[in-house]
Amino acid sequence: MENKTEVTLFIFLGLTNDPHLHLPLSIIFLLIYTITLVGNLGMFLLILFDSRLHTPMYIFLSNLSLVDFCYSSTVTPKVIAGFLSGDKIMSYNACASQIFFFATFANVENYLLVSMAYDRYVAVCKPLHYATTMTTNVCAYLVIGCFICGFLNASIYTANVLTLSFCVFNVVHHFFCDIPAVMLVSCSDRHVNELVLIYVASFNIFFALILILISYTFIVANILKMNSVAAYRKALSTCASHFTAVSIFYGTIIFMYLQPSSSHSMDTDKIASVFYTMVIPMLNPLVYSLRNKEVKRAFTKIVLRSK
Repeated sequence: MENKTEVTLFIFLGLTNDPHLHLPLSIIFLLIYTITLVGNLGMFLLILFDSRLHTPMYIFLSNLSLVDFCYSSTVTPKVIAGFLSGDKIMSYNACASQIFFFATFANVENYLLVSMAYDRYVAVCKPLHYATTMTTNVCAYLVIGCFICGFLNASIYTANVLTLSFCVFNVVHHFFCDIPAVMLVSCSDRHVNELVLIYVASFNIFFALILILISYTFIVANILKMNSVAAYRKALSTCASHFTAVSIFYGTIIFMYLQPSSSHSMDTDKIASVFYTMVIPMLNPLVYSLRNKEVKRAFTKIVLRSK
């Protein structure tokens, strides 16, 4: 397909045009990104170096932490630099790269959450078969499959945007190369491209959600059958962190992507985008570490050893 693109760069309006807010926002986002970096890389390294955490649940959690760090890093540093330098320009190729990498890591997280739901299902509903079902090889295949799905879906999203023509108008009403915002500035007919975006995103999101809901249906049914209060609390504790992460992630993604571009309010979308590009990657390690005794125990052990 012929590339009819004439625009070589995009100009982003950013979150706000008020110069007095640039420094405070850059400080806030830098703080958020620092917590994201320390939290996610810390979680990844903690699991990597503590042999007691080399279990399926923590293998998935370590990959989730790595993915959260990566997909936040595709957006946040550029936003902070834009606030500090005033540079809100991005080349066409850089924008395409940002779309690809952000879509890759977001889709990997989507399917990692499904894998973690399956792991929780086996742990709660088939505890006696857990060791033989969730083997190291099975975990490795699931993680590799998540990354393959992420790469393939990102290729579809990126190709879907790059087939559009961008002519004279190159001002993007956003603070990063988010797919709906970039598609809005295209000078070609984007109806088919919008349908592709909605259908592919809908399939990925709802396919993942259906699998997660099926897992939790069996988990809840199994929990309700438990006669022991201790077993009941343990099962709930096992799933609470994952359920919290799922609710935050899918709630924001559905709000952002599963609506026609004509229904988008870009100001509202930008606020939602801040949440899922910066806040969610920061929250995930906090959600899992604060509710997980093994993680807190491993962290305490490292702190005591360092003294």
